[in-house]
Amino acid sequence: MRVLPSERLISGNDEGTPLPDSKSELPPVIRRTEFVAFALAGMFVICVVTVLYVGKPFFLPVVMAFVTGTMLSPAASFLEKRNVPRSLGAVLIVATVTAVVVFVVGLIAAPVMEWSSRLPELAAQLKDKLHIFDRPLALWQELQSMLGGSEGLPSLQMPKFEWVQPALEFLSPTFTEFLLFFVTLILFIASWRDLRRTLIMTFGDRDARLRTLRILNEIEVHLGNYLLTVTVINIGVGIATGIVCVLTGMPNPAGLGALAATLNFIPIIGPVAMFAVLVLVGLVAFPTIGGGLMAALAFGGLTFLEGHFITPTIIGRRLALNTLAVFLALAFWTWLWGPMGAFLSSPLLIVGLILKEHLLPPDSPQLPGD
Repeated sequence: MRVLPSERLISGNDEGTPLPDSKSELPPVIRRTEFVAFALAGMFVICVVTVLYVGKPFFLPVVMAFVTGTMLSPAASFLEKRNVPRSLGAVLIVATVTAVVVFVVGLIAAPVMEWSSRLPELAAQLKDKLHIFDRPLALWQELQSMLGGSEGLPSLQMPKFEWVQPALEFLSPTFTEFLLFFVTLILFIASWRDLRRTLIMTFGDRDARLRTLRILNEIEVHLGNYLLTVTVINIGVGIATGIVCVLTGMPNPAGLGALAATLNFIPIIGPVAMFAVLVLVGLVAFPTIGGGLMAALAFGGLTFLEGHFITPTIIGRRLALNTLAVFLALAFWTWLWGPMGAFLSSPLLIVGLILKEHLLPPDSPQLPGD
């Protein structure tokens, strides 16, 4: 019998069973060029993140203006169709938005200024009402000592307020950043059509131009719909929170409602922070802990309905975002740029998903179905 070249005989086997070709059994390996490409991509991402972190005073206002301007561009197009020059429409839109923001900040700032002047008194009242937790803390301290713990848990102490000024400095951008944001926003809205045309004509290939046009149009439509939808929902949340505060007897219901609507623009963190604010205000304003928690519990139920039923129904599947992706984007942009980064996390995630959908062709390798 003739033996093929790709077959080998097993030593000691009289029947001469052939072995399969060894080349077909080799496991897949990562080539050196692929490893270098991954390493270069990782270094590029690290460099970009470093530049964005170090250059926050410049990049944050500019990116904020670009994202906000893209959201407000449909309004400028609406005014332009009614014979309002785009430059004048940009000024009117920015002035209107600024007036609304100043009005909301005024509603929030009035009770904050009043309560900040009474911080020592309010802290003493809160400490007196939280004496109910002294006994559980003492039991925990005894349990720690029985288990051999070296230090017991101290008695409940109210936090000091040295963090207020650094927090305000962190939350408040400088005047230069404000000026850069407003000027860039007005110029971006006024010249968005020319910028879009220039970006499209940069590509020489017709298919690349059409793809860029589709990407820009989809980003503009999705971000505009996102801003409109989220704004309407958050206004409803603020009104409902104000009504809850009125019914439960909370002080300054208008300011608390405005604060709830503002914080709800920040996913996950905003409702949690508002719940904590309502708990603290309720504990100070009411003589009993149960009465102080009524508004916070009602707000928790309201945000549960809004997050699980109302918002998904209104936004729909097209703008629905994966919860894990939203959380990771929120954590990353908050770490990078603070509260403004938290506001930008969802719009930037939407932009990233649109780019991924258009730049990765549907015929690219996909995982098999379940």
